[in-house]
Amino acid sequence: MHSSKSLSILVVGAGHCGGRTVQALRELGWQGGIDLVGEEPGLPYERPPLSKEVLTGTKIPEALDLMGQDAWQALDLRRHHARVTAVDTQAQSATLSDGSILHYSSLLFANGGSPRRLDIPGADLPGVLALRTRADAARLAPQLAPGKRLAIIGGGFIGLEVAASARKLGCAVSLVEGGPQLMGRAVPKLLAERALALHIVRGVDMHLGVSPLRITQGEAGLEVELSSGVTLQADAVLIGIGIQAGTDVAQAAGIAVARGILVDRRLRTNVPNVYAAGDVAEFPSHLSGALLRQETWQNAESQARVAAQNLMGGSVEFAASSWFWSDQYDYQLQVSGEPAAASQTIVREQEDGDVLVFYADGVNKLVGACGWGLTSRIAKDLKLARTLVERGVIATAAVLADPATKLKSLLR
Repeated sequence: MHSSKSLSILVVGAGHCGGRTVQALRELGWQGGIDLVGEEPGLPYERPPLSKEVLTGTKIPEALDLMGQDAWQALDLRRHHARVTAVDTQAQSATLSDGSILHYSSLLFANGGSPRRLDIPGADLPGVLALRTRADAARLAPQLAPGKRLAIIGGGFIGLEVAASARKLGCAVSLVEGGPQLMGRAVPKLLAERALALHIVRGVDMHLGVSPLRITQGEAGLEVELSSGVTLQADAVLIGIGIQAGTDVAQAAGIAVARGILVDRRLRTNVPNVYAAGDVAEFPSHLSGALLRQETWQNAESQARVAAQNLMGGSVEFAASSWFWSDQYDYQLQVSGEPAAASQTIVREQEDGDVLVFYADGVNKLVGACGWGLTSRIAKDLKLARTLVERGVIATAAVLADPATKLKSLLR
């Protein structure tokens, strides 16, 4: 048996999930070495505010750090500003882009992914941007000013949050979504329609069921030609069509991948001593067993802790209920649980125009919930709905649909 002092854990990816993992390793008493590899400068940080407070200037980028410099130093780890280019699972070693080789007793892939690229002519022109990192936010922010025109490709969470931030700052915004509704399969049509109506009222020029054909540099800026025959004029174009999980290095090392790096309930890959967590991991739902890959704050946060325990030799299963939110203007959307596992959908129209949707299985057990409304009004109900789902509360459709039913009473 080795003492933990002679062993080293390698964490690939220094974002939110990687940062929380190394924090948890020390909190849980790991005394061996820790190598943290990631290309971005600065300390590990949380990404959600990039599309909101960082763009609107209400938060400085450094405020996103997971921990202060002193707490970071106290972790006593080796930080490598590089990327992992290859992993040898037999030798239990990794090669970095700077040529160095690191040996590990266990390895975690927490390297997230990179923004999907738009495969059309002109997608690589200057002024065509993505939003994933603090550096991306710094490039995008100056484009969101009165008199500026922004075209957004993609009607998912990033696209809509940036649209809201840009409108707040007085920038003209056009948004293009290839699907028939906003936010794809992530939310029910009813909620997508409420969001669409809000964005239109706030001045966003919406184009649904339309795709971009090409981007060209015109005399007065960029021109985005759409399949509808419309051409949008813009000073900048934001591509927000999701991320591509960073599976290349794992796949080349013989680790099983699909939409992400495949793991079991303990976040283990098919190779001994190699784990994956956060945006890059594809894992079985504890509710339905269906394979999920989740690009959410909560997933990065909760899987990091499980990963840390298992990297140290534990056998903890990941069983947290899924949850994510999106802030758009003064409204909030939340989704919790696993709506796809439901056999019935119950809509609860609140008297103030906010809406909650509950998802139940065949025995009236709640497996999911989502809601949309003015943040100041709906926040409490969204939190209660999430708690009901996490506890697997049983309630009839009639009770859930009735706005007179106090959600708190269902927790008893």
